[in-house]
Amino acid sequence: MKLINEILKKDPDYASLLNEIERGRLPIVCTGLSLIHKAIIAASLRGHMKKRVVLITHDEATAAELCGDINALGLKCLNFPARDLCIGDLSGYSKEYEHKRIDTLSAVADGAFDLLTISLDAAVQYTVKPEVLKGSRFTLKAGDSADTSELAEKLINAGYTRSQLCEGSGQFSMRGGIFDLFPVNSEKPCRIEFWGDEIDSISYFDPETQRREENADEIEISPAAEVMFDPPKLAAKLKTEIPNPALTLKQRDILAKDAELLENGVKIPPDRYIPLLDTMGAVFEYFGDSLLMLSESGNMAERFKSIEIQLSADTENYLEEGYLFSKTAKLQLDKTEFFGFAGNGIIAENFPRGSYEIKPKSVINFNYKRSTAWGGDIEVLLEDISYMRDIRGNVVILAGEQRAAQVLNAELCERGVQSIYTLNADTAPAGVTVIPGGLSAGFEIPSQKFMLITHRFIAPEGKKHKRKHKAGQEIGSLDELKKGDYVVHEAHGIGVFDGINRITQGGVTKDYIKIKYAKSDVLYVPVTQLDLVSKYIGAAENGGVRLNRLGGSEWQKTRKRVKAAVKDMAKQLTALYAKRMAVKGYAFSPDTDLQNDFERRFEYEETDDQLRCINEIKRDMERETPMDRLLCGDVGFGKTEVALRAAFKCISEGKQCALLVPTTILAMQHYNTIIRRFGEMPVSVGLLNRFVSPKEQARVIADLKCGRLDMVVGTHRLISKDVSFKNIGLVIIDEEQRFGVAHKEKIKKLKNNIDVLTLSATPIPRTLHMSLVGIRDMSVLEEPPVDRVPIQTFVTEHNDEMIREAINRELARGGQVYYVYNRVRSIDEAAAHIQELVPQANVAFAHGQMEKRELEKIMVDFINGDIDVLISTTIIETGMDISNVNTMIIEDADKFGLSQLYQLRGRVGRSNRTAYAFLLYRRDRMLTEVAEKRLSAIREFSDFGSGFKIAMKDLEIRGAGNVLGKSQHGHMAAVGYDLYCKMLNEAVNDLKGIKNEYSFETNVDLSVDAYIPSTYIKSEYQKLDIYKRIAAIESEEELSDMKDELVDRYGSLSTPAVNLLNIALIKSMAHKIGIMEMKGTIEDGPSGCYKTVMKVYPKAEINTEAIPDFIDSFGGAMKLVSGSQPQFIWRVTKKKYNNAGEYLTGIKEMLKLMQNKLQL
Repeated sequence: MKLINEILKKDPDYASLLNEIERGRLPIVCTGLSLIHKAIIAASLRGHMKKRVVLITHDEATAAELCGDINALGLKCLNFPARDLCIGDLSGYSKEYEHKRIDTLSAVADGAFDLLTISLDAAVQYTVKPEVLKGSRFTLKAGDSADTSELAEKLINAGYTRSQLCEGSGQFSMRGGIFDLFPVNSEKPCRIEFWGDEIDSISYFDPETQRREENADEIEISPAAEVMFDPPKLAAKLKTEIPNPALTLKQRDILAKDAELLENGVKIPPDRYIPLLDTMGAVFEYFGDSLLMLSESGNMAERFKSIEIQLSADTENYLEEGYLFSKTAKLQLDKTEFFGFAGNGIIAENFPRGSYEIKPKSVINFNYKRSTAWGGDIEVLLEDISYMRDIRGNVVILAGEQRAAQVLNAELCERGVQSIYTLNADTAPAGVTVIPGGLSAGFEIPSQKFMLITHRFIAPEGKKHKRKHKAGQEIGSLDELKKGDYVVHEAHGIGVFDGINRITQGGVTKDYIKIKYAKSDVLYVPVTQLDLVSKYIGAAENGGVRLNRLGGSEWQKTRKRVKAAVKDMAKQLTALYAKRMAVKGYAFSPDTDLQNDFERRFEYEETDDQLRCINEIKRDMERETPMDRLLCGDVGFGKTEVALRAAFKCISEGKQCALLVPTTILAMQHYNTIIRRFGEMPVSVGLLNRFVSPKEQARVIADLKCGRLDMVVGTHRLISKDVSFKNIGLVIIDEEQRFGVAHKEKIKKLKNNIDVLTLSATPIPRTLHMSLVGIRDMSVLEEPPVDRVPIQTFVTEHNDEMIREAINRELARGGQVYYVYNRVRSIDEAAAHIQELVPQANVAFAHGQMEKRELEKIMVDFINGDIDVLISTTIIETGMDISNVNTMIIEDADKFGLSQLYQLRGRVGRSNRTAYAFLLYRRDRMLTEVAEKRLSAIREFSDFGSGFKIAMKDLEIRGAGNVLGKSQHGHMAAVGYDLYCKMLNEAVNDLKGIKNEYSFETNVDLSVDAYIPSTYIKSEYQKLDIYKRIAAIESEEELSDMKDELVDRYGSLSTPAVNLLNIALIKSMAHKIGIMEMKGTIEDGPSGCYKTVMKVYPKAEINTEAIPDFIDSFGGAMKLVSGSQPQFIWRVTKKKYNNAGEYLTGIKEMLKLMQNKLQL
């Protein structure tokens, strides 16, 4: 950055600009400046003028690009995004943009920035005044005093939401003396522990594991809402407006209703009353003496027009509906007000204009040049720099990552260019300097003989925040279980969960899970046996599940059948694996420079998962054994890039690659992606599908045969008899489960002894992945790409006005719209209705029952942008990837499953534009509790927490079905997912010769209180999840870890809770030894004693010769009763153990000794 500052200072045009600013001669027009020039000039002005700079652009995308460039130059640039106002009645909306705005405003108010970029849309919106924001921000320090109920009220007034579990930005939860809070200005939530009214400690915690991480001395809290007001004060103001005779009946009704809600402490959409609030003002109030730069005033004038047209139409509708009235109708700054604030600045233009909105005091024409980002071709680079070298100028090359910069520097030196590689961008001698980094474009300053060439844009180091991703999700976890849900008990089958019951027997209190079975049978399961119970997840999750009878034979038969099927499948997979290992294929060489060059051209940062999968695939390709790997990952997680790197590796060794896809549309999409990604690389690619003319098909087939074509993308046309390859090295199959049986047989023949990579868009559950390790090579992408723009989600009643507004807004920015309507019978009527709402749009509809060619034509027209609005059933749920579609409207969203909503919503937000999802439900329809929960989950949890987890469950089950095939999917439905995985694991272990645990279940019944008090964990969901995890404890380390977590999350443990943890470990230890049942009683008498009876499995693998020695070590307290049911009886006096805790510790010691002496 320092280098560019010095060069600009010597440039006469820039020097003139500095001089004019210092003399106060503003406004000033600067012409001849492209976007990259504006970035370097604004960044240099920050250094030379010692003032902060605010850049205002005509749109969001330009503001974001400028912000990226300035950050890449080493300065701190913030971007202030626009947000959508919520005027009408909404059940809710996601608040990511509001939180980002507050976070940015807080930083600007603190002066913690160098430059700020802001779009016109954001600049004209009202926002919270600086003094109000300052008054709403507060700091909590360890040692301070604070009343928790007052703190909760303060947070609610600041826009925070109270929830049972704090896992998303803007939430807080309270449990006794523990106060969890996720400030909107923090990347992680905080745990505040109170001792009375004093803050004892503050620490950050992981929202996924809920475990404490590093400590903090203090935390700063910013408000979670931008529109702040005093509810009683606003209610009183609204009441004074109601008698106004100019108001319509609708307007009066809404005012009265809102005033009443405010008085009762209920939230309302406050955006409709912004003009009445003295807490709101213009964003310009934050800028102080900052220097303002307006980019492209002509574009800005055009944008102003369209904003005003849109706003005028919206306002008219809202006035008619009664949401606004005359005093609240002005929702943003008008043109005069805007230029009143922004008029005294620099107007930066690419081309001169005839007239300007503000009369400039002078005009400077800059003679700078711009160059596009370098694509990676060394010959092109040498040509670009030759002229600058001839005139002995300076060339700086930003070459991307550090490794790429070093490689490029070495290559230039080999070509006779005396280049220098350095990490220090502050100085560069005459000649060629190679530096890591990147901007959106290069530039040249002729007067200074300076040229900067840049590789693709990359954000500078330290600016990217990787989202921490949890390694796999426990699918059958019980944290979402509620009364009435289906559960599976391994020994008794499928029943219905009926809550947690606390039962006291003989003075001993324990918690049990109540499960109802067929014919009114009821089973009480001790919580220490919860590892046997899982939520039923299967094909018929939404109905049609048959309950089993307790003690009936039906469940045992089902288990037997599934076990046999699983065993058979494991055998087949193992045999296949062994057979493949014996075949000899082609071993590819390690990566070449050409491969590195190709990978360097990828325009995004790879996720850790992508890099891992790429390495796994390359390792397979470099072996002699033919690869057969499955790559799983959600749509948009970067599977295509991983596959293309494998394809390029194959092609760079002179072999051919085929990509086989199930549909014509997908073939087109993949083909376009490949052409774009391979760019100028020496690779020829062909397409084979129904849309390719017979003449072109014949040419492609001929080229494949003689080796002129390196890669081909096609549907099942690729496996026709007339298609042959000269030297095929790799076949990539996308969504293999969507091919028919006959096609699959042909694919098998094609696979023979070449490398095969299969792609699947449905994620695979971690548990299944682990079960299949060693018999199926799998790579899993679980990590979403960094910096995906969040999807602004609204949940609302069906409203034609809102639909019209949403579609018009998307079309106005040149985008397209998905409208999901899942009823084939009336889809044509729905399309006609939408066409009425937006007559200027090109509306079409599509559904799965259409004739195939007709459907494909519609889809191709939509991909090509010829259709504006596509009314469609859920057929768009998989595979479609169109970055120009950034608004989705889902009708009857309450009828969809959460995973479906999640996948559908994922079709938008695939570019750097703000994406919108509108989830609609019918007017006046009472939402079921389940539907309401589903919709709030999809809204609240954009990419974190339980919403995401629930959505993943169904998707993963589908993924499991894809990997294992239809028949296995049926078996999975019969016993539920968890038990199926357990059986599969056991079958695989049997084949590998790994010893499985005993198949019986150990029952431990000790006369000690063992439960979690209801005051300790109030939420039944959370308590169930904790119980399930306690039941799975298998070692002292796990017990200690669980204890730490409980203390961390909920406070100190009670004696019954500690007992429960110990009993869980005792059960696991006893099971490993071969003990089927352990019963502990307290015998009263003169001395009193603890009696423990342990029934041993007759076939347990026990060293019988060591039994006498084991019994002797207890000095008469232990005895063995042999027979058909052998059992150990251990008696100890109460003098030895003063309480139940000591008794449980004694049992653990005894079992350890038993393990050491008796286990084989």
